[in-house]
Amino acid sequence: MDATKTIIEAVGKMRQRRTSPLMLELDLTEGLTDAPPADPVSALLSMRRARLSDVIGGLRRARRDPRVKGLIVKIGGHPLGLAMVQEIRNAVVHFRAAGKLTVAWADSYGEVANGTVPYYLASAFEKVYLQPSGDVGLTGVAIEQRFLKGALGKLDIDYQVGQRHQYKTAANMFTQDHMTEAHKEMTGRLAESLTEQLVAGIAEGRGLEPKRVRELIDQGPFYGQEAVAAGLVDGLKYRDEVYADHVPEEALLLYVARYAKTALPKMPHPGEQVVALVHGHGAIRLGRSGRSPLGGGSAMGSDTISAAIRAARRDDKVRAIVFRVDSPGGSYTASDSIWREVILAKRAGKPVIVSMGDVAASGGYFVSMAADVIYAQPGTLTGSIGVFGGKAVLGGLLDRLGIATEIVAEGANAGMFSSTRPFSDSQWARINTWLDRVYDDFVGKVAEGRGMDREKAESLARGRVWTGADARDNGLVDELGGVEDALAEARKRAGLAADAPVRSYPKINPLERLIPAESSEDKTAAMARVRLEAWGPLAAFAAELGLPAAGPLVLPGQWVIR
Repeated sequence: MDATKTIIEAVGKMRQRRTSPLMLELDLTEGLTDAPPADPVSALLSMRRARLSDVIGGLRRARRDPRVKGLIVKIGGHPLGLAMVQEIRNAVVHFRAAGKLTVAWADSYGEVANGTVPYYLASAFEKVYLQPSGDVGLTGVAIEQRFLKGALGKLDIDYQVGQRHQYKTAANMFTQDHMTEAHKEMTGRLAESLTEQLVAGIAEGRGLEPKRVRELIDQGPFYGQEAVAAGLVDGLKYRDEVYADHVPEEALLLYVARYAKTALPKMPHPGEQVVALVHGHGAIRLGRSGRSPLGGGSAMGSDTISAAIRAARRDDKVRAIVFRVDSPGGSYTASDSIWREVILAKRAGKPVIVSMGDVAASGGYFVSMAADVIYAQPGTLTGSIGVFGGKAVLGGLLDRLGIATEIVAEGANAGMFSSTRPFSDSQWARINTWLDRVYDDFVGKVAEGRGMDREKAESLARGRVWTGADARDNGLVDELGGVEDALAEARKRAGLAADAPVRSYPKINPLERLIPAESSEDKTAAMARVRLEAWGPLAAFAAELGLPAAGPLVLPGQWVIR
């Protein structure tokens, strides 16, 4: 009896979804995922989180659906990167322009904490509400850097690190006790550019003058009544009050991601031409993509991404490729392998369009720079065209602890990467030769890929990080926009219809996952997996030396603006 009742209720809900007015919901408290899970661990961790593509696609479809009356979004909880926020924000602006109601509410936009980015997202909505006990933590942008040189000196730990060049500040936390002039200049411009974007967006969304928004930032944070008086929110309401005021009685509530999935996806017919979508997320390393079961985030494996681009290049049905990159960089060699596949795809006559996420810098820029067109959000962090390398010398610390080390080696440089002793002069010369070679290759490929002379490429390199907005002005990025804009550009360049199907690569069905690969050319040969390596054969050294585990082409610290 209970089963029959459940079936009847399910059928009734399906009928309601086809006929009733809809009020869409989006709960951002658990965050969003930007890519399909590449391995079992990622699938488990993201199983209850909506996909960004579903949210963007759902709102695009809802703009033209007369049944959809509006959108209510709960903001807060899991922090989102600024570039992802800008992608959602743009979708909300277009949804609102279609005459749909948009409502943002939060328990608190930063509870005794910085809530500038969450509030920036809320400001795009027609109505903005706050729980009476909540706050608006509109306080601006701060980029903090810690320096460990003094602490390491007290432990008798020395660092031998070379970097190319003055803006490649990855090792500064170990080798400096303050920001260098170049470090301060770069960080200052990043904060300034990001603030310009936030101020402009809030001013436009709330109908305020930019000057007034800057004044409010200097006065924040605000408690509820102050936020209402300043025009930052429209009222203080609990959830039940927000829903009672804005959800029609006859309307059915439905999450945007679920709404997106109610539409039958446009599946390619046999032989129909498509756009391939390849996702590259996380630190770049040799081998397969995957995630450590012990944490540390996902990784972009050169074998996996190269195989995906190669499969798309060889598929006659694929007319163009969109490569979504969200990575702080990592291995130089792995980045170069992926760069080569982008070049080969272009030579095969298939346009390659890159869509940058929150971060596409250092190695993340390396894998992007050869694309026909690069899209980034204004708040994307990119560039960082440089390299660093070296090691920590722990001999002094080990002596203090009474730990003795002896090395028996055959070969003059067999023990050069040992952390117990410094490089000799000749070994240090080899390290610097390697750094110069990598940097020269990086800058040369930037100049070639971006169609600029070597001198200009050099002036934009030197390890400097740029916002997407500044990168576009300097020619490192072509357009400002998200993955939907990149897909539209790919269809246009390929001469396809505006609604031509998109297919993720590599597309491997469950049966193929069970069958062993026949060769390295088999698309299943580079499936993502759970794994632990990072610096290849030097992984153990990197962990011991305190160097970033991802590799020598990487941003220092955490560079996602939230």
